[in-house]
Amino acid sequence: MLVILGAGESGVGAALLAKKIGLKCFVSDSGQIRDELRQELIGNQIDFEEGKHSEKIILQANEIVKSPGIPDTVPIIQKAMAHNIPIISEIEFAARYTDGTFVAITGSNGKTTTTTLTYHILKAAGLDVALTGNVGHSLARTIANGGHDYYVVELSSFQLDDCYDFNPHIALLLNITPDHLDRYDYKFENYVKSKFRIVQNHTPDDYFIFWQQDKNITSYLKNNPVVSHKLTFTLDSSRSANAYIDNGQIIARFDRRKLKIPVNELSLKGKHNILNAMAATLAAMATGVEDKYILGILRTFPGVEHRLEKVAVVNGVTFINDSKATNVNSVGYALEAMDQPVILILGGIDKGNDYSQLIDLVLQKVKAIVALGKDNTKILRAFGKLVPVYETRSMDQAIEQAYNLAEKNNTVLLSPACASFDLFDNYIDRGNKFKQSVFNLKQKVNA
Repeated sequence: MLVILGAGESGVGAALLAKKIGLKCFVSDSGQIRDELRQELIGNQIDFEEGKHSEKIILQANEIVKSPGIPDTVPIIQKAMAHNIPIISEIEFAARYTDGTFVAITGSNGKTTTTTLTYHILKAAGLDVALTGNVGHSLARTIANGGHDYYVVELSSFQLDDCYDFNPHIALLLNITPDHLDRYDYKFENYVKSKFRIVQNHTPDDYFIFWQQDKNITSYLKNNPVVSHKLTFTLDSSRSANAYIDNGQIIARFDRRKLKIPVNELSLKGKHNILNAMAATLAAMATGVEDKYILGILRTFPGVEHRLEKVAVVNGVTFINDSKATNVNSVGYALEAMDQPVILILGGIDKGNDYSQLIDLVLQKVKAIVALGKDNTKILRAFGKLVPVYETRSMDQAIEQAYNLAEKNNTVLLSPACASFDLFDNYIDRGNKFKQSVFNLKQKVNA
């Protein structure tokens, strides 16, 4: 029997795939299952429980598929490990049941943008491709709904932790900066190892795409060589890289091909998006996509929701939703992209953040910080002597405070650097509530 722990998108997706292949399964969630997902389980006659983990049933499993949100420290996982029950991720489980080619993307920042960009390039070229993993539907649900030739998969470190045989033909590692350290015993080296699981099964026939200037990546590779073909990208003019900048142009090379595009023609702006574009370009070239499709999408791609998403302008004040910025480095990228004075909305559940990395950018770009969280102590301590910091406990309160602090030609930027679970369901819920609060403010101001 297969036991699935966690009945979110990945857990229910795994259950649907298990049902399709004729595998008996049981789904267990210690919390309450979302209504639409509960109805799917009922409609597909899949056994489940919520509000508890029944040890008697779970410990009879031949294998357990664990939600990425469940840490190894929870009691039921510890007991399953003591019983030597194999524990895998939904990605590991689902990948067994397809012959499709995987393009898998991980990194501390830029995953969703690069994954979505790569997917759109492959789709524009007419390939049979699915967008899946940490964005879109779960991989298991996608495979249960019908196979594809290609899967472009966004992967978090949590998903990679429970992968053992999964081997993406093309693996992208965009960057590694401290994140989720609370999950890795506050040891950065554990987090780095987790990210590198994306290439743990690579062969000389596979491709590994990574940022050549990331010292954490290059340092790890010195002592842990990878056997696959290496394709690198860089923001400087280093011609040792496969993608680099030369006279304001991105130059990307693969085999005997060379693609060129002026940086100012990219639809996405900011240094981080140049890197994302380079990574997606190399991935597309490695799949054999023609230049015209790559260039077309690079020039027109609109970006992704909750990532530097311009929401509205209210009385000359621009509101930008960057709710997906859940670590310090991502906030740094966002601030670098700002060209107006910023009111920064920051906060949530701290994941071991080192805010000192933001001090120079805050001094250059930020007029005031609106702290949004149940416990803002660390933010107050880090920035309280640099700029005014105001504490809030709800999104409506944060928007009202930020708007009152802003002047014409200022930007209110939600870029929290933290997880969202203290006040919101997830980063999507946080971003949607930001947009709703801005919409309400605009109606009130224009009334």
